[in-house]
Amino acid sequence: MSKSERSAHTTTDHDFIRRWVEERGGRPTHVKRTGGGDDPGILRIDFPGYSGEGSLEEIGWEEFFEKFEESELAFLHRDIKGDDGELDRFNKLVSRKGREDEDEE
Repeated sequence: MSKSERSAHTTTDHDFIRRWVEERGGRPTHVKRTGGGDDPGILRIDFPGYSGEGSLEEIGWEEFFEKFEESELAFLHRDIKGDDGELDRFNKLVSRKGREDEDEE
């Protein structure tokens, strides 16, 4: 696998993020016992069967993206398949600050 195939990309495009997550069986969540009231707290993407079970709670895409924008986040991800042929699930929510010059999808 070449270095470019392993490279991660950032985006703030809501449609792309939702499609990327759902293609891999993921869902938008927040960490339980964070936030309060209308604030969902810490956002995460969860994939069933992974370590988030018990500590994460599913939320709707609208609520997820409201907090995503309010917190000025970007979605860091890779678009590759692993050796097993499965789509890579690597992702991370990162600050947009300092990423203005990176390519967006």
